[in-house]
Amino acid sequence: AFIFLFSIGGLTGLVLGALATDIHVHDTYFVVAHFHYVMFGGTGTIFFAALFYWFPKMFGRMYNIKLANYSVALFFIAFNTLYFPKFILGYMGMPRRYYDYLPQFAPLQLVSTIGSWLMLITIILIIYNLVHSLYKGKIASDNPWGGVTLEWHTSTPPPLENFAEVPVVTHEPYDFSQLKEMKHDS
Repeated sequence: AFIFLFSIGGLTGLVLGALATDIHVHDTYFVVAHFHYVMFGGTGTIFFAALFYWFPKMFGRMYNIKLANYSVALFFIAFNTLYFPKFILGYMGMPRRYYDYLPQFAPLQLVSTIGSWLMLITIILIIYNLVHSLYKGKIASDNPWGGVTLEWHTSTPPPLENFAEVPVVTHEPYDFSQLKEMKHDS
């Protein structure tokens, strides 16, 4: 999802960087859509991905993975429903920073509004999943994702002083060939 959303943001930056097209879409909703695809489509998806990835290690609890997968798919749909119509609106000439707009822009604004409500539902689902898991989630194993780097070989959640003794590293950080043996040792 990150690569797709960030790529759209990056490619539309080329449109805004070219003088011939920037003259027509400057100060329209096209700029709004571009900004949100880069900033929220890029950093927002990475934030949620990192939160889901590190949650078991930080809190020692697993979240509902099925609900997390569902909410990520809904996030992708909601995000595109919210912001993609803004590209079209901007291309049609709808200016940004105006309180009112012409009636011809209403149908796509309605689609975008539906996307905003879907996004709100998605974020509520994510927050519910994580907060509920803090109190009622299953206890996470030390290495729930089968990672081979050092942080996954300490207890979950990690102790305040980290490792009680200096760990002996017997593999490379990205040597997944030993993953099966390491999972049996944990």
